[in-house]
Amino acid sequence: MSYGAKNYKNAAIKTAPPEQLLLMLYEAAIKSCKLAKMAIEKKNIPEKCKHITKVHDIVIELNNTLDHSKGPDVAAQLESLYTFASNQLLKANLNNDVEALDGVLKVLTTLYDGWVSAIDEIKKKGTVKL
Repeated sequence: MSYGAKNYKNAAIKTAPPEQLLLMLYEAAIKSCKLAKMAIEKKNIPEKCKHITKVHDIVIELNNTLDHSKGPDVAAQLESLYTFASNQLLKANLNNDVEALDGVLKVLTTLYDGWVSAIDEIKKKGTVKL
């Protein structure tokens, strides 16, 4: 990534509203998960490890930012999904398991789509300012 592109990306992250940051994290995790799958298929172990580590770091960050005081049931469900994803990422990394990555990809994509819908709905209703 060029210096200018890196600066632009950093500025976009620093100025993005919280809901946009959340979506950006999911997008990065989904992209890295797909790249890890391709690396496994190409037997490129260093690339596989790099991308799985990135997905894992994002999943851990998403888990660490859960606020159990606001919607404890939802937070507990998300925590369970993040734990599942972490376990599958470990399995994928240890065994070069594309199916484990498919499970992670399904979870991340489903959650991403859900957040996109929820954010759009909230913005349409104007009941909560994000």
